[in-house]
Amino acid sequence: MKKFSLIGAAAIVAGTLLGATGCAVTSGQSSVGQYVDDSTITARVKAKMAEDPQVSAMRINVKTLNGTVQLAGFATSQAEKDSAGKLAAETPDVKSVRNDIVVRSPSN
Repeated sequence: MKKFSLIGAAAIVAGTLLGATGCAVTSGQSSVGQYVDDSTITARVKAKMAEDPQVSAMRINVKTLNGTVQLAGFATSQAEKDSAGKLAAETPDVKSVRNDIVVRSPSN
């Protein structure tokens, strides 16, 4: 199970980094360097979530703009939402976290 977790984390990080290459700087960002920094932050946050048994990296979307991380998606408990926010906040270079994750029970 641990091997699957590490493979999943590597796949998420690789996909995030590959998706960021060749893209133009988006509105609100000052430079290509800032865009790369934000992509790196996003990849780090997703990797941390993939390694954490309490957080589902597949249900939570991560976006970063100028060092501010926005989390969106669905969690099955308040504890999962809180853990995702804490993991993001503890990631290097994150300036702030906007936790927009919605808590839904699995039966909804």
